[in-house]
Amino acid sequence: MKRIISSLLTRQFIRYLYVGGLSFLVDFACLYYLTEHIGMHYLISATLAFSLGLTTSYLLCLAWVFDFRRMPNRWHEFMVFSAIGLFGLVLNNLLLWLLTEYAGLYYLVSKIIATAAILFFNFSLRRWLLFSPPTNPVATLKTLP
Repeated sequence: MKRIISSLLTRQFIRYLYVGGLSFLVDFACLYYLTEHIGMHYLISATLAFSLGLTTSYLLCLAWVFDFRRMPNRWHEFMVFSAIGLFGLVLNNLLLWLLTEYAGLYYLVSKIIATAAILFFNFSLRRWLLFSPPTNPVATLKTLP
């Protein structure tokens, strides 16, 4: 049983990496375009771009990554998914700002570092809250030695 769960978790995480990669490309390209071509401040661009990446991620996670959906109400599910994303956005912008303003990195390099730092947090929390079956404590107790 542990092997099946481990295999499922590995498959989901690998797919999440692909989805995250595509969502990152949407986010990164929009950040670059809005900052360099439209002239927005990089933190405003980062917020708008992150929102587009979040929507891309949500739709692809539903279609391809996770096999189980804990919440029957799709609106509530999207709200929780977005709340996790909002927390990720706050962390993203904080890291982006710190790395750009204080570490002196180019804002696009800061974005790559911030995204890598937030990846595991987002996957773990979304899987746990939204896309994994609830554990049955009684069944768990029965299987303990």
